[in-house]
Amino acid sequence: FRRVLFRSLNEDAAYYEGKDAAGNDIAAFPVAVDKAFLERGHQRYDIYCSPCHSRLGNGLGMVVQRGFKQPPSYHIDRLRNAPVGHFFDVITNGYGAMLNYSQQIQVRDRWAIVAYIRALQYSQNASVNDLPTEARAQLPAPGQAVSGEMKNAMQAEPMAPVDKDFMNFP
Repeated sequence: FRRVLFRSLNEDAAYYEGKDAAGNDIAAFPVAVDKAFLERGHQRYDIYCSPCHSRLGNGLGMVVQRGFKQPPSYHIDRLRNAPVGHFFDVITNGYGAMLNYSQQIQVRDRWAIVAYIRALQYSQNASVNDLPTEARAQLPAPGQAVSGEMKNAMQAEPMAPVDKDFMNFP
């Protein structure tokens, strides 16, 4: 009954449920994904997801380090290949030990989090061949020392978020 009532109020199943007309998880985002949307997803992910999943999405968040059950890494093949609707459904309805977040996180923010999860997955599984030719030309050759300019750029913007309290958390 709930699903019928829910669908009558929200006709767009792809947007509100992450499902197609047959009830399968959708593979494409039902919203436009741009930089601002990813940044919103990053912010929401850090608030709601990183305590368990970690900021890198490897499932080693702070609560896991305190003894709670470890969620799977987003970087395993099963989840890298999962359709975006799967992540939306899990955030909405929960899965395993994970409770649902349908009351805490608005629908659009759930999609923003899913987009950020995809960016996290890509960041840990990207190949140098995925870069445009111009960007590959700027990379040092294997065995070549990194230039001072590149070292400065890497220090100015680290690849992983810096968490100064990580080791000092009570």
